[in-house]
Amino acid sequence: MTRAFFYLTLRTLLFCCAAAEAQTINVAQEPRAQYKRDEYLSTLLEQALGAAQYPAKINHVIVHPHQQRTLISLEDNNVDLYWSMTSPERETLAIAIKIPLYRGYIGKRALVTNRQLLPLFEKISTIEQLEQLSAAQGHDWPDTKILAHNGLTVRPFANYEAMFALTAKGKTEYFPRSFIEVTSELNEVDNPDLAIVPNLFISYPAAFYYFVSKEKPELANAIEKGLLKMEQTGAFRALFESYFLQDLESLPYDVTNTTELELVNPYFEH
Repeated sequence: MTRAFFYLTLRTLLFCCAAAEAQTINVAQEPRAQYKRDEYLSTLLEQALGAAQYPAKINHVIVHPHQQRTLISLEDNNVDLYWSMTSPERETLAIAIKIPLYRGYIGKRALVTNRQLLPLFEKISTIEQLEQLSAAQGHDWPDTKILAHNGLTVRPFANYEAMFALTAKGKTEYFPRSFIEVTSELNEVDNPDLAIVPNLFISYPAAFYYFVSKEKPELANAIEKGLLKMEQTGAFRALFESYFLQDLESLPYDVTNTTELELVNPYFEH
């Protein structure tokens, strides 16, 4: 072996090792209790990157709790990835990987209320009747605009935990939470005054996506590739069901006696 060939081989090996070295991906994490939905999204991300053969190390970074500000920080390169419900505005701030992470359930909303207020909902069967009651929502959530667009009365709040507390005290009549969120949230809050309204829920077209910094298109491509591969193999559905199937089946909805109030979402493109 000549000396030149030896050095060429060494340089090639070093280059390959460097290329295979896992890069750090800074993932935004809100400063609140972490639910199993957060664990699911982290696990799904890791498995998608693995399926795409994209070596990466996930680093969670605590960010401002307001969703819109977190997406702006993606644009400012403070973080590389964030997950969120989509909206036209949010899709201008980052690369949206348009594969629904919650498989359509993010737009199905259970109504959390004070247990003593449950009788208020017993005869509600139309959106017009629900308009008479007020809903708590985050002031910068896409859901707030959706509910208001459909004529529902919405009280926007900045503090996530406060919305549960105010609903428990009857200060607002209900707090819509998605089917995949509501059970774990109520377990975490652990307030006996809160209950899910049985046999009544609202729904609207919506999707929850991974959003990636515009400076990391190769990362976005890898995640999309991995998610599609997981969908083909059935791994995507299997992971989702391992986290949420039991919760979905436990919701208080009688198949033959449940009213679904379908709302319009003008801010979502299929």
